[in-house]
Amino acid sequence: MEWETVIGLEIHAQLATRSKIFSGASTAFGAPPNTQACLVDLGYPGVLPVLNGAAVRMAVKFGLAIGARIAPRSVFARKNYFYPDLPKGYQISQYELPVVSNGSVEIETEAGGSKRIGVTRAHLEEDAGKSLHEDFKGMSGIDLNRAGTPLLEIVSEPDMRSAKEAVAYMKKIHSLVRYLEICDGNMQEGSFRCDANVSVRRKGETKFGTRCELKNINSFRFVERAINHEVQRQIELIEGGGRVAQETRLYDPDRNETRSMRSKEEANDYRYFPDPDLLPLEIAPAFIAEVKKTLPELPDQKKTRLMQQYGLSAYDAGALIASRELADYYETVAKTAGVEPKLAANWIMGELSAALNKDNLEVTASPVSAAMLAGMLKRIQDNTISGKLAKEVFEAMWAGEGDADAVISKKGLRQITDASAIEKIIEDVMSGNPGQLAAYRSGKDKLFAFFVGQVMKATQGKANPQQVNELLLKKLKG
Repeated sequence: MEWETVIGLEIHAQLATRSKIFSGASTAFGAPPNTQACLVDLGYPGVLPVLNGAAVRMAVKFGLAIGARIAPRSVFARKNYFYPDLPKGYQISQYELPVVSNGSVEIETEAGGSKRIGVTRAHLEEDAGKSLHEDFKGMSGIDLNRAGTPLLEIVSEPDMRSAKEAVAYMKKIHSLVRYLEICDGNMQEGSFRCDANVSVRRKGETKFGTRCELKNINSFRFVERAINHEVQRQIELIEGGGRVAQETRLYDPDRNETRSMRSKEEANDYRYFPDPDLLPLEIAPAFIAEVKKTLPELPDQKKTRLMQQYGLSAYDAGALIASRELADYYETVAKTAGVEPKLAANWIMGELSAALNKDNLEVTASPVSAAMLAGMLKRIQDNTISGKLAKEVFEAMWAGEGDADAVISKKGLRQITDASAIEKIIEDVMSGNPGQLAAYRSGKDKLFAFFVGQVMKATQGKANPQQVNELLLKKLKG
């Protein structure tokens, strides 16, 4: 029996405001527990919430970026549920009238095409606090620093049909909120996380199956693994004669399994009603027009421009726009006089990205600046160094030994381009390997690589590879 997967994601992006959504308390990460929670966050009676205007601006910015409808009037509601880390006993969110609705983004599919994923809504809400269990035996600790932190909950349509599509969509939203500078996207700190709603149905059916919600997943890799595991679990359950229960499940990455957390609530379980302490949010057309002027070049626009301006392939341009900072780094290098844009792309996607990943650094913290990399690439292009020697130069620059020219001078890495000097070395190699020379001249062409290797070894890799190949070919033919 063939099955079809149906996936929708609810992404929680923490907005990059300095203060909380309904209070003046700080949103800075890493403060000691319960030092950034004021009376409003703690739910004291008699205190009143005041809406953070910067959070509204960021929500509108996101809505414009996905071509969504910005509601001229939206309403904040109380979502009632009882957790130890929710002091008020309710969360202020938006329900019937969200600020953003009916948008979409395009993702690239595994087959190389594109697919439109609908965004049902994006609404403003406050985060809850955090329960801590690791450091308390038989007890739980409560840290309310996160309580009241502004979130934009981005709810997709159930348009994804595989875990890879879900990851592609999540990455697209992650890239978008970072380009817009409304969220830092830091998954380790909980700034960007998602809940995945997963169900299965037999191929050809139009009715959705019973969905399960996978709660609070904070990495792209875990999203893919969690969805794939849950899909298999549901299929095996149904084929074994069981029924899928609508519930919330937690994903355990260490065991690669999902576990039941609680039965899934419906909207009526939360007893939504408009918050009597907050007026409806009214957004004027002039405000929307003002925010629209602040939109940066968005990822899809940047990708198209990089392809047109620098002659890059769709793959290269797509990799380079993964973050706004990486794209900016590339353009700084590619715009440098004497640097070939494709060579710049290759080095940034190759050596630079590998070094950043190895040291767990963002490109903004790279020890090799864009200007330094451009300087090194110019030395490749003017034949001062070969591509192989350039890797040694790059490693030295990464280690803080100076720019390319300084490293080349200090280490004596200047490429040998003197034809007569290379010819002399070739003659020495030929005379030192008479057996191989005779075998080559008798028709064993594969030995050509042997002679190239011997010449490069004799020059410590400093001979110009192209010249070596051309001169060696002539000499070997006799």
